[in-house]
Amino acid sequence: MNEALARPAVVSRISDLIGYTPLFELCRTETGSRLLLKLEMYNPTGTAKIRMARQMVLDAEARGELRPGGRIIESTSGNTGLGLAVIAAERGYTFTAVVDNHACTDKLRGMKALGTELVHVVDDGTEELATAAREELAEEMARGQDNTIFTEQHNNPSNGVGYFPVAHELHQALDGNIDVLIGAVGTGGALCGTTRELRKLVPDFTTIGVEPKGSIAFGGPAHDYYQSGTGTPEGAEIGALVDFDLIDEGVKVGDIEAFATARAVARTGLLIGGSAGGVVHEALTRLTSLPPGSTMVALVNDGGEKYMDTVFNDDWMNARNLIDPAVEREIDETLTKLRRN
Repeated sequence: MNEALARPAVVSRISDLIGYTPLFELCRTETGSRLLLKLEMYNPTGTAKIRMARQMVLDAEARGELRPGGRIIESTSGNTGLGLAVIAAERGYTFTAVVDNHACTDKLRGMKALGTELVHVVDDGTEELATAAREELAEEMARGQDNTIFTEQHNNPSNGVGYFPVAHELHQALDGNIDVLIGAVGTGGALCGTTRELRKLVPDFTTIGVEPKGSIAFGGPAHDYYQSGTGTPEGAEIGALVDFDLIDEGVKVGDIEAFATARAVARTGLLIGGSAGGVVHEALTRLTSLPPGSTMVALVNDGGEKYMDTVFNDDWMNARNLIDPAVEREIDETLTKLRRN
């Protein structure tokens, strides 16, 4: 077996289970072009972000900024917080997550179950995304405190480095046959980190970044959106890891289309998260126009299990006018047709 795609039969730390995530062929065209999903929900905590959570902590330790008994502080909408909670628990650190109520409830519950201290920047019942306020408070809490770090995921180079292994996993699993890489753009770490390393291994492929409509990384107009853990809302700075030189094309997908895709994919037997729905939606719109025999890889950064109260809850969706039966029906038909090939 290829060494990069293997792990020991028995491990002693949860973080040893990070990586080696599978590729799943969702569908293919009559001309042999295929859409492969890199299923990052098979990491501990069900998300890709534990990759960079571990890297940020390891690098802080290497620099001497974090020592035994120390404290980690991060502003998070959930998935990064879950990753840091696991790493903190196994390495003996205290972890404080600065959060708002835009995060899915199950992510907040998960962090708390893992021993995280939750600090809210907005009142209960307020669903607004408060990224700027979260980061300001997290920085303030860490300032001047001994053996305490604000990991600052949006501007921490270790974020991108944490995804370098994804590039090696893709390269070796596909023997370098990758034509398009498509993924969500939030901090920029996952897509740009993977692209940066993969371009050392694969001479020529296209990278497409996807953000929610309302996010500002690829221009305006800015407005609220419900896709969690992705995008750059108005008032927040675009993360330093969003490297536009590495992204060949940036596109926007609305909440209705993203969530409709997640719900349609669920009916094939696979649960993916809301922002992953946006990535898959864009991938499906492009697949049939690719040259024959092309391989498109979509980074699916988390699963759908955390979104039972939101994306997969008709009452929640209807209350926010996020359900469009015609859109879901169209995606169902597209998937049905492509999965027959």
